[in-house]
Amino acid sequence: MKRELTCIVCPIGCSLEVELDNGKVVSVTGNTCPRGKVYAENECTNPKRTITTTVKCSNGEVLPVKTKEPIAKEKIFEAMKVINTTVATTPIEVGDVIIDDVFGSELVATRNMK
Repeated sequence: MKRELTCIVCPIGCSLEVELDNGKVVSVTGNTCPRGKVYAENECTNPKRTITTTVKCSNGEVLPVKTKEPIAKEKIFEAMKVINTTVATTPIEVGDVIIDDVFGSELVATRNMK
């Protein structure tokens, strides 16, 4: 099976063609650097995403947050169920951990909140 991707590692945006056999990467073409090959292999075998969203705060405002590390793409909806029930207690500084473990990553504040 062949899969076409656009590499997002750098601004060039190489058009990648990935050949798969039983879920394993056989070859990657179209990349102009080694990072494109690594990106394609990861995207086809274990896709991950960084979640960027907001949580409610105890003062009634919303706080922008993000996962510190990417999480498995298949776990995003489950992670959002947890995140959406969270209420952060103010005051909060950038980088404060709001949730310790969201499928292997911390959820951290990306803005100060009084």
